[in-house]
Amino acid sequence: MATARRRVDVKEGKAALDAWLEAARSPSDAPLPRNVLATAVRYTLEEVTARAPGNSVEVRVPPFGVTQCVEGPRHTRGTPPNVIECDAATWLAMATGGLAWADAVGAGKVAASGLRADLSGLLPL
Repeated sequence: MATARRRVDVKEGKAALDAWLEAARSPSDAPLPRNVLATAVRYTLEEVTARAPGNSVEVRVPPFGVTQCVEGPRHTRGTPPNVIECDAATWLAMATGGLAWADAVGAGKVAASGLRADLSGLLPL
């Protein structure tokens, strides 16, 4: 299987993720710039795809990005059978280890449908 093509430069992605981590550790009145948040989300989505290539699970983090990952049956039309969706803060918290997959799902912060819609073995990155 071919490796996924990265759209986010790895150095830029890591820098955006570091900026998000710093902002999460010490919240201030100044929100993280939207482009930095978007870059952090897109970088981590690319990273999960690089670690688990495939097309059986779709991960959505609106409005910033979507990716398909995890080996298994490929869908070709309509909504895929395995979908995970959450907001950017939840996704980045799970990706960095600040929030466990089970805790996020249990708290209703993640919508996960389908037999393969479980990223607990891939997160944190």
